[in-house]
Amino acid sequence: MLDIKFIRENLDVVKMAVAKKKMTVDLDKLIKVDDSRREVMSRLETKRAEQNKVSDGIPSATDQMTRENLIAEMQTLKAEIQKDEEALRSIMEEWQALMLQVPNIPDMSVPDGNSDADNEEIKTWGEKNHFNFEPKDHVELMNKHGMVDFERGSKVHGFRGYYLLGDGARLSWAIWNYANDFFQDKGFVPVLPPSIVRKANLYGTGHLPNEADDVYKTQDEDYLIGTSEVSVMGYYSDEIIDKSLFPVKFLGFSPCYRREAGSHGKDTRGLIRVHEFYKLEQVMLCEASHQVSVEFHEWLNRNTEEFIESLGIPYRTVLNCGGDLGQGQVKKYDIELWVPGEKTYREISSASYFHDFQTRRFNIRYREEDGKIRYAHSLNCTAIPTPRILVSLMENFQQADGTIKIPEVLQKYFGKEQIG
Repeated sequence: MLDIKFIRENLDVVKMAVAKKKMTVDLDKLIKVDDSRREVMSRLETKRAEQNKVSDGIPSATDQMTRENLIAEMQTLKAEIQKDEEALRSIMEEWQALMLQVPNIPDMSVPDGNSDADNEEIKTWGEKNHFNFEPKDHVELMNKHGMVDFERGSKVHGFRGYYLLGDGARLSWAIWNYANDFFQDKGFVPVLPPSIVRKANLYGTGHLPNEADDVYKTQDEDYLIGTSEVSVMGYYSDEIIDKSLFPVKFLGFSPCYRREAGSHGKDTRGLIRVHEFYKLEQVMLCEASHQVSVEFHEWLNRNTEEFIESLGIPYRTVLNCGGDLGQGQVKKYDIELWVPGEKTYREISSASYFHDFQTRRFNIRYREEDGKIRYAHSLNCTAIPTPRILVSLMENFQQADGTIKIPEVLQKYFGKEQIG
């Protein structure tokens, strides 16, 4: 969330951000509502001061008539204050709804564009496989080796349901355990956070209100997370944390749930786009410095690049355009893995920084050496998701005899060198 003072003083800049992110926000209406909010709050402050003054005068009133006049004035002020408070409540509801729609300001380096098709490739790594045999896709490979069951998954879960079986499950555990060791060596503290959270946490991260159609919720109006970023960010909500803790580095691991509401008929085959999955997520808090945020953003993204490189899977990194940025993101990179069966790259990770957009909503602050209270900056980056990583892993490491080679770094966690 942006500070309303910043919005008022930099209205043209915020309007440019709305346009660059391809969003629709009535900022002129927000300013008008904020004018009303400020007017009513000022009036209330004046009347409450008058009420206190009159109240203080009642005990010292020298005669009955003076006392009665003061009491009558008190009652009139009380009624006026109550009326203004009711008006303010109504104004605040509209004001808060409009404020929640205002996007963060994208970095100057973010390119223009309407969708992920306009993202800019900034790096490629690894040689794409040129098979001397007819390669299979991950669905064929995993079915062949008894690693997945989509038919029974659909019977039990419904559309996009799946079971991971045998080596499919073992390979997932191997990836989780390897990733846990890999990222802990980077200084991250492992966290197993709640997967069911209060609605406020999704507003805090900026997933609501704009992604409302893509989240699952319970009959109690709680929500299932689509990333552990949501619950890990809530850890320090409404707290002033010790600056000496910076940088805070959490490695969240959780089941994740997404309705994929906007992708009906898209990626219906296999494990690319499923309703439930597991993900390790890098989440950071740091001091309120743009330069520090930029440095950690690059570091977080590089961590995941290094992890992918250790597996030996070809990938590319793209810089997301304005139209492919979320509401709160200042800048974002996506890492996309090569999928031989589709002859294209598919997203596996996103790295973002937010300045104080999320921490204002969560009210996460720290105290500077001079005693000043400031909002922290937040960042996050996917460490690795499963089962999506299995798609590229299966397809890139298949052999002519139908076996699947296991990357060397995973072998000690998996227990063998190949599948089949």
